[in-house]
Amino acid sequence: PPWCCPCRQRGGTQMRSKAPLVLIEQMVMLLVFALASALCLQAFVKSDAISVRSEEKGRAAIAAQNAAEVIRHKGGDIENAFTQTGRMLGGTYEQGELRIDYDENWNVTDKDGVYYLIAQEVPAQVSGLRKASVQVATDAQKADPGILFELEVAWQEVDADE
Repeated sequence: PPWCCPCRQRGGTQMRSKAPLVLIEQMVMLLVFALASALCLQAFVKSDAISVRSEEKGRAAIAAQNAAEVIRHKGGDIENAFTQTGRMLGGTYEQGELRIDYDENWNVTDKDGVYYLIAQEVPAQVSGLRKASVQVATDAQKADPGILFELEVAWQEVDADE
């Protein structure tokens, strides 16, 4: 009978299901959520890498400053300053260069470390003045090798006659 069928009451057209539209809408929302999640995850990973690099630079600055202070305190000629600093801080002085190796936790090590400090003489323009460059760098095997911190230290060389 015509009174029991809703499609005949609406002019004879069939009513279509809205389920496919809802399903497409949910799929689009899921895609947007997945993209937003991927961007957030990428931001967290990047911030972690920046934090690790910042900590490395901070520790490198402390290591360089400690070495520079000891070099300046020991004073005298370059060989004396570097030799005494090497003994005090656990490094080695060879061929005009002071080297101190550090492991991944910034502990001094006697083998090739993940981080290392190099101190070398820098020519000074003034008589009686000594200068050295102190650099802390990462091992070439790390993801981002290179110099983490660098500074120069200067001191007066006091003659034994004076």
